[in-house]
Amino acid sequence: MSEAPSFILACDIGGTHITSAIVNTQNWEILSYTLSRTHINSSSDAKSIFQGWSGNIKSCLEKFDGTIDHIGIAMPGPFDYEKGISLMKNQDKYDAIYKLDVTEALKNELEIPSIEIKYINDAAAFLQGEVYAQNLSSEEKVLGITLGTGLGSAVWSQNEKAFDADLWKEKYRESIFEEYLVTRWFTKTFESLKGSKEKGLKEIIDNHGKSQEFDTLIKDYRAQLKDFLAFFSDKYSCNCFVVGGNIAKAWNLIDLDNYFSEYKIIQAQYAEKAALIGAASIF
Repeated sequence: MSEAPSFILACDIGGTHITSAIVNTQNWEILSYTLSRTHINSSSDAKSIFQGWSGNIKSCLEKFDGTIDHIGIAMPGPFDYEKGISLMKNQDKYDAIYKLDVTEALKNELEIPSIEIKYINDAAAFLQGEVYAQNLSSEEKVLGITLGTGLGSAVWSQNEKAFDADLWKEKYRESIFEEYLVTRWFTKTFESLKGSKEKGLKEIIDNHGKSQEFDTLIKDYRAQLKDFLAFFSDKYSCNCFVVGGNIAKAWNLIDLDNYFSEYKIIQAQYAEKAALIGAASIF
């Protein structure tokens, strides 16, 4: 097995953004001066998406003096992580790149055909990075959940790399778990309750946080999330969770009166930085 490279360009790709940075794999330090963040319209056409991603990566490369031969990318699923092919469809993001070869497209846009690109599920990358950064490796097992435009789930065990638990599509009520735990559930449900159309949870809180409809919304969400925690916990015999993602920024409103007290819940501290560390760890 070849020696791991000392510096890797790591990317965290989400439904609305890409963040890149150079990571020193000797100490898992993110070189903060190389951080590059770009907003991405994930409903755009394939060329615009690939240009947005490659433009961000180029910006990161320009800030670093050394040579980079490896790119690690934390990518939401469904995605063929071995072949680098997007399988996202009907998830309000990246429909235009469905079944396209992301590796080939990025190499073409970057004009660096020799660069090696590998992928890791974004939830697994997030959990791996949080375990490293929060010194949670004394735990026997940790389950990770990301709540945002999609539902991410991952499992970390001692002496093993985190892996994607892929629970987003498990059956729940009239559909699947993801449909009850992500941003689009908040916006659709709130519109049906109040008649107001808002962009996301933050806007709902900012504009309607004191309303009765918001109380109903958050109460329903809390119960749905508890059902998911119970399902996940039972499946992997673990009650320790790291919870992150944009929705988890409102954790003080979600976890009222110790609603989730039977679980050990650790709030994510490193957000995108955790995913970057996790993405760099795959080489």
